[in-house]
Amino acid sequence: MTRSFPAAEKSFRGIWPALLTPLTADLGIDHAKFAAHCKALIASGCPGVTAFGTTGEGPSFSLQERKEAIDQLIKNGIPAAQIMVSTSCAALPETLELTRHAVTAGVHGCLMLPPFFLKGVSDQGIIDGYRYVIDGMAGTPFKLYLYHIPQVTGVPLSHHVISTLKKQYPDTIVGIKDSACNTEHSVGLANAFMKDMTVYVGFEPDLPEMGKRGSTGAISGLANFMPRLVKRLVTEPDAAATPAERERVVKLIGLLNGYSLMPALKGIMAILSGDKAWLRVRAPLVALTADEYQALEKTIAAFGIDTKSE
Repeated sequence: MTRSFPAAEKSFRGIWPALLTPLTADLGIDHAKFAAHCKALIASGCPGVTAFGTTGEGPSFSLQERKEAIDQLIKNGIPAAQIMVSTSCAALPETLELTRHAVTAGVHGCLMLPPFFLKGVSDQGIIDGYRYVIDGMAGTPFKLYLYHIPQVTGVPLSHHVISTLKKQYPDTIVGIKDSACNTEHSVGLANAFMKDMTVYVGFEPDLPEMGKRGSTGAISGLANFMPRLVKRLVTEPDAAATPAERERVVKLIGLLNGYSLMPALKGIMAILSGDKAWLRVRAPLVALTADEYQALEKTIAAFGIDTKSE
């Protein structure tokens, strides 16, 4: 049985894909293709999109590049209220500046990693990092989603950090994205915090379990090319077809295990769109080799992705 909580009204619903970022030949952001990708996802039923998260190689782009990309998405017809931006930068003043720019532009909200350059830091240091940005917004209201992905950042968000920030900024902190890919941890977050804010997961196989516990959507990498299926996993967790669809996602993730994830996801976009420009990534990521692309092409052809129903 699916539960719901009043706190969910403050946060987003549905699937806001963790956008892959298309690049030009000189590895700049391809603004036209970026906007076209957003429009296609919104047309498929996604209520919004999420730019510059981990899937989007966010910290690999400069402050100015990300500010310009936000402006270009809006200029090219993506409603600001349907954009979420991961504003995480290594330097807190840049995180604040990007957050201020995004909020001023009218975006739905901001997704934010803890300060991630230094490892082994204390809970208080992490709290102070978030406070620097929130207090720096000088009372400007905005929605902030905490972002837990310790296998990438090396800096986990403890329950103490989350509860402290929620108590200090109850109207600002509206959700948390847990991308640790640990079901037990995600369930623990849901049990601890779902009454006060929405807990989302990035690991798609956990979506039915989280949907049953009141989660209202997801920021998902696979949703770049199968948003409808991902949506069903979290919004229809008790449906008869859900176990089979979950196993389909588990199988796809397993097929990608031999690849670096972001280049592989871009490879799938290239295969499905027929546009190999999607293969481009920024260092330190390395694009798929010709042999890897051909192997992935065969794998995806055998797996089959129906872009009209999935």
